[in-house]
Amino acid sequence: MRALRHTLPVLTFGLALLAPPASPSGAAKVGEPAPDFTLADTQGASHKLSALNGKFVVLEWVNYDCPFVKKHYDSGNMQRLQKSYTERGVVWLAINSSAPGKQGHFPPETADALSREKGAATTAYLIDQDGQVGRAYGAKTTPHMYVIDTQGVLIYAGGIDDKPSTDEADIATARNFVRAALEEALSGKPVTVSTSTPYGCSVKY
Repeated sequence: MRALRHTLPVLTFGLALLAPPASPSGAAKVGEPAPDFTLADTQGASHKLSALNGKFVVLEWVNYDCPFVKKHYDSGNMQRLQKSYTERGVVWLAINSSAPGKQGHFPPETADALSREKGAATTAYLIDQDGQVGRAYGAKTTPHMYVIDTQGVLIYAGGIDDKPSTDEADIATARNFVRAALEEALSGKPVTVSTSTPYGCSVKY
C-alpha cells in the first residue's frame, strides 16, 4: 500500500487519517489528572490506573486490524518502544475499545495470540469493549497515545509521531513524540511537545 498522506481528510473503508483537533467534552486534558479507570486484561486481572501512581504510564489505543497499527507492529517500531521503556520501569497499557462485532474486537484468547505473534512487550492488554475509558480520554484513532506522569497527570496526548501514513519507510524519518515525551519526563524535564494530532483508523466504538 502506498503512503496515505495527511492531505486526505478521511480514507475510504472507514479509516480516519487525521482526527479532528477538538477534544470531546469531558475528554482528558494535558496538564490535568488523567481520568482514573479500572479495566480487565485478557487474563481477567484488574488494572486500576490510580494504583500505578509513582510510575510513568503509557496508554496505547490499539486495533491489530488497522493498517496504521500494522505499520508500527510489522516494522517492530511499537514493540521496540514498549520494550525500551518497560525495561526502565514504565507501565505500558494497550487498550482496545473496539465494540463487539466491530473491526479489531477480539476475544481475550485471540488478542493474546496476536500479541504473542507480534512480540508485543506491553505490561497488559486491556479490554474496553463498552468504550467508556476510550471516550473518557477522547481516544479517536488507533494508535492514539497518552503519557501519564508519576503524579497521575497527563503530560502527552496525540499521535505516535509526525508521519501520518501507513508506509513503514516513514518511521525512519519520523519525529517520535512518545519517545521524546518519555525521555524528557524520565529526565525530570518538562515535555516540549505535549499534544499533537493523532492519526490512524477511527476507534470502533
